Amino acid sequence: MTGTVSELWARMARRVVQIRSDYVIAAMDVVLCLTAFISALVLRFEGRVPGAFWNRFWNFMPFVGLIVLISNAVCGLYGKVWRHASIHEARRLLASGSLMVSSLLVLETTTRRLPYSVVAIGVMGTVALMGLVRFQSRLFSFQRLDSPNGLRVVVIGSRDLAGSVVRDMMANPRSGFRPVAVVDDDPNLTGRSLGGVEVAGGLDDLAGVVERFGAHLAVLAIPNPSHEVLGRAAEGAERAGVPLKIMPPMSDSMRLGVSLRDLRDLRIEDLLGRDQVTTDLTPVREMLTGQTVLVTGAGGSIGSEIARQVLAAEPRKLVLVDHDETHLHDVAAELGPSATLVLADVRNRRQMHAVFSTHRPTVVFHAAAHKHVPLLEDHPTEAVHTNVLGTSNVIDAAIAVDVDRFVLISTDKAVHPTSVMGASKRICEQILMTRAPRHAAFCAVRFGNVVGSRGSVVPTFMKQIEAGGPVTLTDARMTRYFMSIQEAVHLVLHAATLATSSASGGNIFMLDMGEPVRILDLAERMIRLSGRIPGQDIEVRIVGVRPGEKLQEELSTLEESSSPTAHPSITRLDTVAADADVLEQGVLMLEHHVDELNDARCAQVLHRLAIDHSTTGT
Repeated sequence: MTGTVSELWARMARRVVQIRSDYVIAAMDVVLCLTAFISALVLRFEGRVPGAFWNRFWNFMPFVGLIVLISNAVCGLYGKVWRHASIHEARRLLASGSLMVSSLLVLETTTRRLPYSVVAIGVMGTVALMGLVRFQSRLFSFQRLDSPNGLRVVVIGSRDLAGSVVRDMMANPRSGFRPVAVVDDDPNLTGRSLGGVEVAGGLDDLAGVVERFGAHLAVLAIPNPSHEVLGRAAEGAERAGVPLKIMPPMSDSMRLGVSLRDLRDLRIEDLLGRDQVTTDLTPVREMLTGQTVLVTGAGGSIGSEIARQVLAAEPRKLVLVDHDETHLHDVAAELGPSATLVLADVRNRRQMHAVFSTHRPTVVFHAAAHKHVPLLEDHPTEAVHTNVLGTSNVIDAAIAVDVDRFVLISTDKAVHPTSVMGASKRICEQILMTRAPRHAAFCAVRFGNVVGSRGSVVPTFMKQIEAGGPVTLTDARMTRYFMSIQEAVHLVLHAATLATSSASGGNIFMLDMGEPVRILDLAERMIRLSGRIPGQDIEVRIVGVRPGEKLQEELSTLEESSSPTAHPSITRLDTVAADADVLEQGVLMLEHHVDELNDARCAQVLHRLAIDHSTTGT
């Protein structure tokens, strides 16, 4: 309760300050208007203004001042942080000038108090002066940026790191930074000095501190900040109209000094409402070092990240398999000659057996799959061919060469599947469960969406925002689980170390995805991070749920019991395996329909198998 009252009081205080500031700006606008019109009148009569016109002028000016204030208010020129004004504010200023001209010309036509030239020149002068005053900080910003003093920075941080960052900035004049204030949630520090710079308040005061000290930038100097701290810092920076940068790890910043290249922009994955999972990769290195590792779908978002992290574990050999030569080439260009490239398609059974026979991997990560839900609704044979039959081919090829460890990348869409894509992945899990050899560790890892994967919602929103909108989403109620690609792969690799051989078949693991994120909130946050206002600068348009989509995803069924593992973010699921004979008959039937290119029958059999196996396992 106390926190709520304090927050309300702080908001009221900020609003009072804003109102006071708007009154000052409005009074200044009236003075600028008077100056411009007096100058216009003097210019019109070349310095010798008849007394009668002065009388008309003073009778006319109260109406002029009122029109100026109303035009500015209507066009949104008040309530802005003009230090960070952009082209959007310039457009508002021009719109206000147009409204002034039209209104004053109508007034002048009815009253005939001043020449039209005085009105026109007066309005142009008023707009020019208001623009000069409002944009003066931007007009001279380039000079400030290049000055020895550098960018005026508010440092957000804990006592120790914030003080170190401040001292580093001041000791490195070439860094381009000038710390002007520190923000720290410790109330005992407020009003004190860190490294010669005032601690001006807590994180909730960031917007006011930025305004008070004329800062151009906020730097978050907190090691491994929580999502709650990141969210508050981002919200404060958004209100203040300044960018937010994040410091590198403390050891790096202290070693290298502080410079522009060491800071990174706030990324959307920082604001997903969940803390990043830290994973001890020692077991992963022990599992992979000296092994022959094969990755299918190595050119994709998940597959390529698996390749990067596996390579860091120093395997004896890394084999990357993909049917897309462009994506495979891109990964090869990044990883260099350390990886063996194989251009092959998981849908080709003979080809998969040949690849496995040639390279004889001991560890396999199967990431090859079609994943786009709406597209696969129209092409179920393709979904079955790649996801179901491709997985069947890869698992059989792995068993044929006695692979020690096999990892299938699954998805939350396999739980109570409503889409072709989800149903296909559910059957993939069942194929793994029923075919896994007793002497090997086979597992599937189930997780939600990853930020930044090809075709996912985040890159799509970014492109729409860059294009000026609209940002389209299917339903305002829709939620999804998200994590970063790096974090997801960390956990996938760790899950692989937890897989065990079992007489009951393969293992199913579920990653802790945190709380689901409302897609509407994600879209609006991305728009604000771009420096624009949702619904005002960028339209958010609801287009309707697409075929196969759920409003909310699930990570497990009620029938699946769960048990913890050695890793707090990985849960083992006790999934009922399908009847092996029924499943194999279904797979053969799917193969037949794929050969016939029968989309309707393929989708029908696919959903029947997935529904039966997701509930009863029969």
